[in-house]
Amino acid sequence: MPSVQPRIAILTPYLHHAAGYGGITPWLVNLANGFVARGVAVDVLVNARPETPLSCAGLDAAVRILNHGYHKPGAMLGLLSYLRRERPQVLLGAGHRYNWMAAWARRLSRTPVRVFLSVHENVSVGSAGMSARKQRRRFAAMRRLYPHCDGVIAVSEGVASDLVETIGLPEGVVGTIYNPVVDEALLARSQESVDHPWLRAGEPPVILGVGRLEQQKDFPTLLRAFAALQARRPSRLVILGEGRERAALEALSAELGVAERVALPGHVDNPFAWMRQADLFVLSSAWEGFGNVLAEALAVGTPVVSTDCPSGPREILADGRYGPLVPVGDVAALVEAMAATLAQPLDGEVLRQRGMNFSVEKSVGAYLSRFGF
Repeated sequence: MPSVQPRIAILTPYLHHAAGYGGITPWLVNLANGFVARGVAVDVLVNARPETPLSCAGLDAAVRILNHGYHKPGAMLGLLSYLRRERPQVLLGAGHRYNWMAAWARRLSRTPVRVFLSVHENVSVGSAGMSARKQRRRFAAMRRLYPHCDGVIAVSEGVASDLVETIGLPEGVVGTIYNPVVDEALLARSQESVDHPWLRAGEPPVILGVGRLEQQKDFPTLLRAFAALQARRPSRLVILGEGRERAALEALSAELGVAERVALPGHVDNPFAWMRQADLFVLSSAWEGFGNVLAEALAVGTPVVSTDCPSGPREILADGRYGPLVPVGDVAALVEAMAATLAQPLDGEVLRQRGMNFSVEKSVGAYLSRFGF
């Protein structure tokens, strides 16, 4: 009898910004493609309106994208129908709402599917803006459902610890697998050239930030630190990304008198080439789940500075061994760390070797091992 190809279903809403600089989508694309490369069939299950295009930039053509419904009752019925029809060995949820659906689907489908839940942010941070009632309901649902699944996978030790401390989940329920970030395609793309005058030989050093222009990334702190740095080390700042804070950041650059030394090019197709050619990469976030961009910058050999935000940077940088960690929102500390790193950067090969700890291959292997494949 020929062996049956194993199948993994990933339950997620995230398809619309695969080429962006954050969110679950890069995790989804790299993980799904990695599974396919290992001979596993993959279905990505989305909860979308009927008119939504079912496509995702970067996904392997062998990955099926299936819409199981939009409205809550119909979406659950569609998911149950899929499980009974296709009978995947594993259902992997991504994000609280989809973890909740996956956990209930296991109970209701009456199929032998194994259900794993992935958590991508600190629950305490993600629920901070909720009403007390909504927060209690969310935490109660997690305490009730999560321990009865086959495993909960956090993207960092910090996220795992937060789950245990905030929700009260038993420690044995939660494991950690770092995000699948670095692969040969990323390294190859980083070698492409960037045609920008600031990156030419003999120009002042370029400091780079990458991320959505949103409150989470705290680019105002980076701008203030950059402005203060100019008296000690004239340089230039490039922030790649787009978002609601663009106008505010442009206004702050002008107010600080550094507008001529700051560029906000928006989204670019290849941030990795910018990372490789920059003199310093800075992550100024107020919070993260992991911090993919730090791992990317390390992998291309660029010195980094990061806030010690929850969670991910401290683990990626090994408690500061591979780049300074500074308190969130501390402009003075960020100035000192940037100046010191520009003056004495770590060896690029040491940084590249550290970056490979967050390879797609390692992450995919860890997931498959956790699934029992």
